[in-house]
Order: sequence, then structure tokens, then C-alpha cells
Amino acid sequence: MASYIVEFLRESGFFAIVISLSLNILISIFAFIPSVFLTGANITFFGFYNGLIISFLGEVLGAIISFILYRKGFLYLTKAANKENKYLKRLQKTSGYEAFFLIIALRILPFIPSGLINIASALSRVSWVTFGLASMIGKLPALIIEAYSVQQLLILSTEYIGVGLVAVSILGLLMVWSIRKKLSAKQ
Repeated sequence: MASYIVEFLRESGFFAIVISLSLNILISIFAFIPSVFLTGANITFFGFYNGLIISFLGEVLGAIISFILYRKGFLYLTKAANKENKYLKRLQKTSGYEAFFLIIALRILPFIPSGLINIASALSRVSWVTFGLASMIGKLPALIIEAYSVQQLLILSTEYIGVGLVAVSILGLLMVWSIRKKLSAKQ
């Protein structure tokens, strides 16, 4: 996927930055599309630091624009925000400093999708300025980790990736075997 985006950026010439930012905004609006492919493409095409800056700007702009759109009328997406996550439910009931620090914490946590945070924040009483600042602060560490991880994957040779995939596959099979064994022992 990232290779297609890199090729598209290459063909875009002068407009590559605008296109990358626009793609990040679209990813944010659609809420559940991972941005890791775009981050990888940005790092490959623009270099690590420039790609990181462009990805960061795109993710923050995307978060703010999607927040405003959700608040203005895309509330049919709110069903996704009703997940059983106590922090997202708490965010919907907060404002001010509490919301600010909660958004930062949620942005740093890697297992909570960014789209859910955007939707929950749009349904809360938090202002778009507070949301934007908290998102900017919270996204930075998460995006640096993501960008560094993607860069390291791009550097790895295919032998290392192959060994890693075999190791992960073996671990997965062992986990499935262990779970099946426990389930059959309970019956």
C-alpha cells in the first residue's frame, strides 16, 4: 500500500505535500483507516524528519477537521463511540483541563483508535481549541514511535522480515494450540 502512495506522491511533483496532508485528513475523517501506510510513504518519499513533520501536521489537521465535521453533523458515526471503553465514555462527559489531559493520554495509548477519540471528543463539551492542542501534544510521541518503527521495517532486509514472520507464525500457532488444549481440558 505504501509503495502505491509513494508512487502517487512522486507523480504529484509540487503538490505532493498537499496531497499527503489531504490523504491524512481523509483517513482521519473516515475514522477507522490506519495511517501507518501513509506515514511509511511520507518517510520513504520525504525522508525521515520531513516525512515525520508532514505526517504530524496531517494527523493533527485531520483530527481537528474531523472533530469539527463530527460535531457539525456527522453524528451518525456516534454508534462507534459507544464502545465499552470507560475512558472514551468519561471523555464524553468532561471538559476543560480534565478533557485536555484525558485526550493527551488517549492519544498516547496505541490501542485506542484515533477515530474513536475524535468522535468521543466531538460528542463531549470540549472546545475544538482544547481538542486540537491536546491532540497535537498526544499525537507527537505516538507518531514518533510509529515513524521510527516504520523506518526500521523499511531498513530491514527481507531475510530478517522472513525470520520475523516465521517466528510470529510459530508463536501464533503455539498460542492457538495452548488455547485449544485449555478449552478441551475444561470440557
